[in-house]
Amino acid sequence: MKFGYVLLDGCGDRATAALNFTTPLQSAYTPNMDALARRSKMGRVITVGRGIAPESDIAVFNMLGYSFAEGYPGRGVVESVGAGLRFEDGDLALRANFATTKDRLIADRRAGRDLTKEETNGLDRALMEVKLKDAEVEFRSTVSYRAVMVIRDKSPLSAEISNTDPAYVRTRGFGAARAVKGPEKLIRCKPLVGTAKARRAAALVNDFLDQAAKILENADVNRERKREGKMPANLVLLRDAGDHLPRVPSFEEKHGVKGVALVEMPAEVGIARLLGMKEVRLDDHRDLARKAELFARELSEETLVYAHIKGPDEFGHDGDAPGKKKNIEAIDRVFFGGISEAVRGVRMGVSCDHSTPCELKMHSSDPVPLMISSDERDTASCRFTEQDAARGSLKTLRGHIVLDKLLAN
Repeated sequence: MKFGYVLLDGCGDRATAALNFTTPLQSAYTPNMDALARRSKMGRVITVGRGIAPESDIAVFNMLGYSFAEGYPGRGVVESVGAGLRFEDGDLALRANFATTKDRLIADRRAGRDLTKEETNGLDRALMEVKLKDAEVEFRSTVSYRAVMVIRDKSPLSAEISNTDPAYVRTRGFGAARAVKGPEKLIRCKPLVGTAKARRAAALVNDFLDQAAKILENADVNRERKREGKMPANLVLLRDAGDHLPRVPSFEEKHGVKGVALVEMPAEVGIARLLGMKEVRLDDHRDLARKAELFARELSEETLVYAHIKGPDEFGHDGDAPGKKKNIEAIDRVFFGGISEAVRGVRMGVSCDHSTPCELKMHSSDPVPLMISSDERDTASCRFTEQDAARGSLKTLRGHIVLDKLLAN
């Protein structure tokens, strides 16, 4: 049998006055997703755990069948692997954001969200001036304001350190969103346990940040951005440290079918590599037509093709409900419309990695909708929305068992 699996990044939401008290999914015109819903069973998913507003990395791992009671490597490790940085157990890897600081406050944690690749390459070159005592640091920008960093010391380092990004808190080894009200002060990295490895790791991180702040403030890229009236990328925010690679079975060993992942963002590439899935690379995550073409091309017997679709999450973070609605309509028209013929006879699953409600402008712990195509469809649910999903026969599932349901027959 052929299997298809699509996760819509941050697509879940709450009813909002901006859309006449409906959610973006409810108000969007989505004939292709709704046609799939009418031949599916539906339900809701708590992707990681009750009360947890997860980041995408741990949410995707769970939605691919991997829950981590312990031993999660951290998003820093996942994205470093995805970005092609060398990483070994005992190294320290962190996810980074270029951000903007003013008067020791965080003015924008994404530096205006308009950094070009040429600009981030210039910032990378400037940060090569950072020198850590008796340790090596490798910093690499990835997509837009995103970056990763690996520190290698003579002795193993511990990831039991705090984030310097106040929008995320470390919990059980992974990141979870936390509410941030108003401008946040810059914070230091602290050891979370009293070991020498954790103290050394925190000290190295703070040394990097101190040097980076001075370098970035005077970088040519930021001088030019200021002249153009743009936000300077004069701050690095760090989160989700990791110090080891995960010990997990491959996707095929765990599920009994081959896995193909359509990837472009570092986290998605890293997850595919760590799970031994076939990687099909896309140059531009916004090219939904190309993604649909590749999705259809890769469908084959005893294989699951997985696609993670960016877009809704960013509108959620910006609090732009009408924009999120339009983005969902584009996904339905271009991606789901593009695969509509190819997936006839394919067992399809569609869900989200997490909710990003526009009213919160951050990830939430809200359950997300799920549909799995089936010969015994739900008659009470006819659209892919949060409300239809709540009436579905699949009830409410934990994220790590969703693939079991999809592959069950």
